[in-house]
Amino acid sequence: MLDLPRLQALRAVAVFGTVTAAAGALHCTPSAISQHLAKLERETGSTLVEKDGRRLRLTEAGRVLVEHAGRILAVVEEAEAALAAHRETVSGHLSIASFPTACRGLLPHALRSLAVDHPLLEPTLQEGDRESSFDGILRGTVDVALIDEWLDMPATYPTGVASVELGLDVGDLILPVDHPLAGSSGPVCLDALRGERWIASKPGTVCHEWLQRMLPGARPTILVNEFETQLTFVAERLGVAFIPRLARSTLPPGVVARPITPEAARRVSVAWRVAAGGRPAISATVAALRDAWSHRDHWPADHGIHVV
Repeated sequence: MLDLPRLQALRAVAVFGTVTAAAGALHCTPSAISQHLAKLERETGSTLVEKDGRRLRLTEAGRVLVEHAGRILAVVEEAEAALAAHRETVSGHLSIASFPTACRGLLPHALRSLAVDHPLLEPTLQEGDRESSFDGILRGTVDVALIDEWLDMPATYPTGVASVELGLDVGDLILPVDHPLAGSSGPVCLDALRGERWIASKPGTVCHEWLQRMLPGARPTILVNEFETQLTFVAERLGVAFIPRLARSTLPPGVVARPITPEAARRVSVAWRVAAGGRPAISATVAALRDAWSHRDHWPADHGIHVV
């Protein structure tokens, strides 16, 4: 009979490419991974991996076994989740990944709630973008991830990943207080901003991609990912910026927020592996994130001008 830890070792090598990386993912030593692979090859009578430079590559037999191992381990994870649900205990390790603004705007409240309500749970948090979060979920290194996607740029969720929407986060145009458009009574048309000096996130980020899509030809002169820093540059009259409301609490002196047309909103969701969906720890984390969303206190009440 095939041994589960050995199948886990083979799948980890297939996913991560090296014995060392596989050992890190499974929290064991490289020696243990090598022993699992050697024993699995003896059990199956097949060569399952071969060296490819510094990496290991699956043989045809290895690929066949890994395909089945993925399904077997998913069923085992479902069984473990069902057993945990039967015990109704919220405990153990839980890895959370999140895009930066949700780290600031939602996770402090959610993690504090989890610590109070479920002291046996041991959550960890890592900041990352959407693709790295999806990758972590599929690899098994991330249990729960916060995902953002602009409504006109929907994300493609990988097979085996479930999600629930928390809500919509609207973005606004951020202007210096003395900008000609700062006192406009209604939403600002995006086309009127083509000639502006833009302050934006770095290329490859969701917000930078949105700006390039909605305003082709815009060439930001200041590229910083931290939105609070962007606000500081706008206050110094060095340009304009587009910032989601989740990314800010209050506006600093010298800037004004204006809605834009067409309205820009992104969907914020929580994602997890379908196979692990029955874990009480995941249900509790989703509930804590929903509560954090409902209690977020940083949405601006209006778009009022703040004068230096």
